Amino acid sequence: MEHHAPDTVGGPSRLTRRPQPASPGSPSPPKGHPIIYAYDRELAAWAAMLSPVDHSDPDSAREQVRQAQYQQPLRSVPEDLWIAEVDVPGPVGAPAVPVRVYAPVRPADPWAAAPAVLYFHGGGFVTGDLETGHDECVWTATALGVVVVNVAYRLAPQHPYPHALMDAHAVLYWLSTQGESLGVDPHRIAVVGEDAGAGIAASLCLLARERTGVRPCFQLLADPLLDDRLASPSAELFVDTPVLDRVQAANMWFHYVGAAAGGPHVSPYAAPGRADDLAGLPPTHLSVCEFDPARDEGIAYAERLIRSGVSAELHHYPGTFHGCASVPGAAVALRMREDRIHALHRALFTPPPRPVPAHEPPAGLATAPLT
Repeated sequence: MEHHAPDTVGGPSRLTRRPQPASPGSPSPPKGHPIIYAYDRELAAWAAMLSPVDHSDPDSAREQVRQAQYQQPLRSVPEDLWIAEVDVPGPVGAPAVPVRVYAPVRPADPWAAAPAVLYFHGGGFVTGDLETGHDECVWTATALGVVVVNVAYRLAPQHPYPHALMDAHAVLYWLSTQGESLGVDPHRIAVVGEDAGAGIAASLCLLARERTGVRPCFQLLADPLLDDRLASPSAELFVDTPVLDRVQAANMWFHYVGAAAGGPHVSPYAAPGRADDLAGLPPTHLSVCEFDPARDEGIAYAERLIRSGVSAELHHYPGTFHGCASVPGAAVALRMREDRIHALHRALFTPPPRPVPAHEPPAGLATAPLT
């Protein structure tokens, strides 16, 4: 069944909720002090409907997400957008990585090399597939005239860290070395992610920095999940927010990194917010939502990037909640998506191409442990 928000007028709309207990052992907001959620008026009705998916049972969570995707209206794809599914060679000893390629037809100069976007869907490390970010990939490829590669990385808990990251690195390597057949310029590859996909994109940039292979020229991180410790004020306070709350964030991290989640031994390649050194990472566009448990870890990451000498742009959207950029008809959601497109355009078309070092094949999981 399709949900339609009622017609509203822009501006804040206040919803009051009593603080609820957070996950066991984690701090809770002060008792007796309700949290005022001043949602954007065009988002308020959706906020009341969009409860977080229960990630305590991964199979049930995946089925919920699949059903929600089936209820979406049929997508319109431009006739001049070529779409194909490809199996990319995976890491050593691992299966191939399914990807969906979106390539605009360029009849004026079909052999001209175009920039590319490597896209990682959201879903809390546990849910999601090639359909999850399909609309975003169509939008990006069409608006910018770039090749977009949508990655179906392996999901936790069946495939915990580092499997998704190694899949991501294998696809980056493939795109940089074999992308000529798609008309891709290996000097201009941006990585884009939402939610957990943004965390994987950030991890990929950290990993690429340490290796001699291709490095992305830009990273765009939307509502990123970056820190398993959930120790920021927003992570401690927002225990009943739409789409994502503290309890489900804790479930997601548990599935991705196991019982080590929140402890001292989680790798920064799993949780980039733990990385000590952010120098040398690519220019960054990072966006966060006001009422999102992951808000403060995103803000902290952007601030640390800037202090490390990285060109970083931070967007904080008042009145919003996690993942609301997909809400149809909301002006703030459209603005969020347009801001991303403008950032990618500046990154991929305005600066001169940056040289790419010699390529190095991705290492196998057994031969290159990430700690």
